[in-house]
Amino acid sequence: MIRTPAPRALLFALLVCAACNAAPKTSPTPTPAAAGPRVVLPSGAVYRVELARTPEETSQGLMFRESLAPRAGMLFLFQSPDVRPFWMKNTMIPLDIIWLDAEGRVVYISANTPVCKADPCPSFDPKVPSVTVLEIAGGLAKTEKVEVGSKIQILDVK
Repeated sequence: MIRTPAPRALLFALLVCAACNAAPKTSPTPTPAAAGPRVVLPSGAVYRVELARTPEETSQGLMFRESLAPRAGMLFLFQSPDVRPFWMKNTMIPLDIIWLDAEGRVVYISANTPVCKADPCPSFDPKVPSVTVLEIAGGLAKTEKVEVGSKIQILDVK
């Protein structure tokens, strides 16, 4: 004789199976970056950025910083296209400096720009106009597939 399960046990088993099948099947997604100004690099990585808009903020830049948080940087915003040389005076960490046109296309990169330990500090000059400049930790532009001609998306800049 075949023993059949009790009706309650059968009902419980059916409910468990139904619950498992009802759970949404999603692939893991990366945690989105916190709200606020961000850039999306060609690799798809999202970086949080501080903004430099005023002459004072632009002059200060990332001076005296001993490090940058992972996936962080500074975005320099200008009103109109112009040739914008940058220097590394009082900057304590090597940076990748990335110049962008009005459409967010990379027009020049100074990779692993060295710190300046003594005056006079050299300028790094793209010799092409830009309206935005992005600074991230040295070496990350290559890691994040940033090249001249690639596009960087700028988000939530108000």
